[in-house]
Amino acid sequence: MSMLEVSHVSKSYGSKSVIADVNLAFEENKIYGLLGRNGAGKSTLLNIITDRIFPSSGEVKIDSENVADNDSKLGLMYLMSEVDLYPNGAKLSQIVKDSELIYGGFNHKLADKMIAEFKIDMGQKFGKLSTGYNSIFKLILALCLPVKFVILDEPVLGLDANHRELFYTELLDSYADNPRTFILSTHLIEEVANIISDVIILDQGRIILNQPVEDVLAKTHSVVGQKNEVEEYTKGLNVVGHDDMGNIRANYVYGDLDDRRLPDTVQLSNFDLQKLFVFLTNQYEGSKRHEN
Repeated sequence: MSMLEVSHVSKSYGSKSVIADVNLAFEENKIYGLLGRNGAGKSTLLNIITDRIFPSSGEVKIDSENVADNDSKLGLMYLMSEVDLYPNGAKLSQIVKDSELIYGGFNHKLADKMIAEFKIDMGQKFGKLSTGYNSIFKLILALCLPVKFVILDEPVLGLDANHRELFYTELLDSYADNPRTFILSTHLIEEVANIISDVIILDQGRIILNQPVEDVLAKTHSVVGQKNEVEEYTKGLNVVGHDDMGNIRANYVYGDLDDRRLPDTVQLSNFDLQKLFVFLTNQYEGSKRHEN
């Protein structure tokens, strides 16, 4: 069973800290969502994991072996990102052949299916692709190469809604046929909430949440009713945000409710992952401002 471990990884540029003491363990055959706002450090972290940039401290291991300058371990990962590593003048078909040689295999059956569905011309030169088709081509590579860790950094950049939906379907079908570990970094939280098994939230270079999605959503509680009753019911709980409409208050609680009795006039339900993300990142940013 392969395990990808990130241990005490930090990255600074001069006095600016981008990643701060990140510790993560990516288990085999799970789909992880790496969520964070622009500038949170997601791309930096993924580039460190795949040995494209060096950490200031810490290490990344696969099965207890450091990945740095380790071709056998680096060959178990594929990072798809907006950074282009292929020559602009190379034909897409040639890039596939070269990639197959480097990685030791390629799922041509799946590739042919995706090429037909996305209507991509494999005789085109890489540098002539639009932003959307640049993403589509690299997604085909990501799903068709025989790696254990498929790492996707903003994978649907430039894709319209229909193409995004088609990609998510292909990802899940590919995962069902050949389970492996996916790390999906995105800001489109609503679109991936039903795809990912585990959620990691990175904010200002630090991990502020790392849990299975099912466990996270079970701890979200929307408490709605008359303001005074809602405030009384949620007193002492971890209220991460609220909304008001006249005298009606919605308090959003993340955590246990302590088995307290719910008044008949107060309604209780769960809220979604995107709302929790907004609340937690705003809360963390506010606490950092307060510290400074």
